[in-house]
Amino acid sequence: MKRARKTLRAKVRKIIKPAHPTQPEKAEISIDEADDLYREIRIENTLTDEKGKEARLKEGAEVELQIKQKRKPQPARDEIAKLPIL
Repeated sequence: MKRARKTLRAKVRKIIKPAHPTQPEKAEISIDEADDLYREIRIENTLTDEKGKEARLKEGAEVELQIKQKRKPQPARDEIAKLPIL
């Protein structure tokens, strides 16, 4: 069974430098399809590329966000057989 998912277009609006050197840099991302009140999100600007190397988002970059539904854990078949019948 496939999980439910949706891909949203978004754009990196700005990179926010940390107030203190021990804090991470943040990227503010604007989600085009979201309601006005929920359009911007901020995430740590530390990503991993497909080769496993550290990467960072740049201001103005167009990105895609994927929303995926978690699967509900399924009971094992032998556990289903042991359930009492009401």
